[in-house]
Amino acid sequence: MARILSKMAPWLSPAGKAHPASRRNSMAMPVRVLEHSDTGQLWSLVNRNPVSNIFLASHLESTRSAGPTAAGGQILGYFDGPELTSACWAGANIVPVESDARPARAFGRYLSRSGRSFSSIFGPAGAVLPLWAELESAAPAPFDVRQNQPLMAISTTPAIGPHPGLRFSTMDDFDSLLPACVAMFEEEVGYSPLIGGEAHYKQRIASFINRKHSMVDYDDDGQVIFKAELGSVSSQVTQIQGVWMNPRHRGRKLSASYLAAVVKLAQQHAPVTSLYVNDYNAPAMASYLKVGFERVGTFATILF
Repeated sequence: MARILSKMAPWLSPAGKAHPASRRNSMAMPVRVLEHSDTGQLWSLVNRNPVSNIFLASHLESTRSAGPTAAGGQILGYFDGPELTSACWAGANIVPVESDARPARAFGRYLSRSGRSFSSIFGPAGAVLPLWAELESAAPAPFDVRQNQPLMAISTTPAIGPHPGLRFSTMDDFDSLLPACVAMFEEEVGYSPLIGGEAHYKQRIASFINRKHSMVDYDDDGQVIFKAELGSVSSQVTQIQGVWMNPRHRGRKLSASYLAAVVKLAQQHAPVTSLYVNDYNAPAMASYLKVGFERVGTFATILF
């Protein structure tokens, strides 16, 4: 059985390495690691649903290749003869793409034999849950299983006015922004993001700032009121993550206007802004609907 490391920071490289099947065996074995020559087929797959597939679209726009990365990330492909019909990112996170239950289960069986380490599985619920059903016996008990996370998107002007204070972060914000990022992560996931290495996490936050994927506003005392990041960005879609309001300012009905401001800034990167939210988070759902987000699908997340 594969040993999967729990509480591994999701931005770190995977410790294990899968053993790719050769192209010669792809006809008999429907799952194999994709190569650079598969990039065109993978793009066709990703473009079927740019909102659901934003994670892999962002990767492809950055690397311009379906092949394995230097850090150990791989993209698994599921084939019907020569045709790529589904895919699955396999790195520090596992992310199925355009998969129904059958290929998802095949990815789960492949990963259970691969020896990979990962920190989460996320993506469309119809793929994540059957993949997890196959992989569960090879994994430690998850920290949380979130089976119903509405996937939401907006491509219009927000329905309410944006908060005027929100702006893109700069490196001058780093020292005040870092504690807010840590607090958000601990509230959402249940452990410190610094467990996997403080230097790696700081580098991640700096990367968000330098790419204008980080947003922040302060109160008169110089404390962060609100912050958010764009976790994945493609030329078509951005995906909001890391939304956090300082507890001192909660309950003041500020969240919707701040989210409208996030959308306005995100639209400088791409025309569609997306996010996914836990179904039990009624206040957040109400804010997103007030801004003008509409539900376009359902995600699920398994956290370790």
